[in-house]
Amino acid sequence: MYWLRKGLRTGAVSMAGAVACTALVACGSDGSDPGRRTAGSGKAAKKSPGAQEDGTAAVRSAYDTTAEEQTARMKLTTRTSAQGRSVSAEGQGVIDLAEGDSEMTLTAGGQMTEQRVVDGVLYQKPPEEQRAKVPGKKPWIKIDLRKAAQRAGGGSSQVNDPAESAGFAKGVTDKDVRKIGTEQVGGTSTTRYRVTIDVDKLAGTGDRAKADQLKKQLGPTLPMDVWLDDDGRIRRQQMDMRVTAPGGAESGGPRKAQVRTVIEYSDFGAELDVEPPAAGRTADMTDKATEQR
Repeated sequence: MYWLRKGLRTGAVSMAGAVACTALVACGSDGSDPGRRTAGSGKAAKKSPGAQEDGTAAVRSAYDTTAEEQTARMKLTTRTSAQGRSVSAEGQGVIDLAEGDSEMTLTAGGQMTEQRVVDGVLYQKPPEEQRAKVPGKKPWIKIDLRKAAQRAGGGSSQVNDPAESAGFAKGVTDKDVRKIGTEQVGGTSTTRYRVTIDVDKLAGTGDRAKADQLKKQLGPTLPMDVWLDDDGRIRRQQMDMRVTAPGGAESGGPRKAQVRTVIEYSDFGAELDVEPPAAGRTADMTDKATEQR
């Protein structure tokens, strides 16, 4: 799914949340609504064909429109549920919408992790009590997200990537988009749309093997909700998936997980100046992070 547009690469952030929760899987949902509902929410309002076409066009252009703002503050929430357990992570920071770099803090299990994403590489500074597990007891760990995506079969880490969502969103038709209603997101009036994505479209034209792999992981369709403001910019995105992750005999075979990832954008144009930590202070954990257990 790389790279129609480099921007809005929150797939990196979503994977970071999964890493912090020790689960490299994609997203899922219980269908509840994280936003405050206003008139028309919860039901698909009756609309004219022209209104439906307008909504579809808005969804198709939303990622490019948002990326034109260059930067934004970002709030991330992920919840991973598997084998009767649930783990949540929350993050706040600033993202470069044009290039995908970001700087934020993640909180999971009551512990805070500093995080940076620079040129498709994730850097995390775990809590001090966890650093004894890092090779060389380095303060930072490093995960190359592109390599991780390739080793995962090109699926879960890429599906969360709204840079690629820009590509498949442009392929949606009127039957794929449903207007849910109007809602307030961070004090801003928005229109919420539910988009049903054919998973075949995620793999790209002619890549049957990748399409089959994605469908094994995600099922035939991918539900995604987006909340657009009056300027057509994304204020919130929710990815809903049930994922089957491969597992060996020792782990009891394939593992099924549900994860909800919700990302909110605000304060467009926020200042961001992020650099990778010094190489001597980082330990490359890409191989470890992508091991199949």
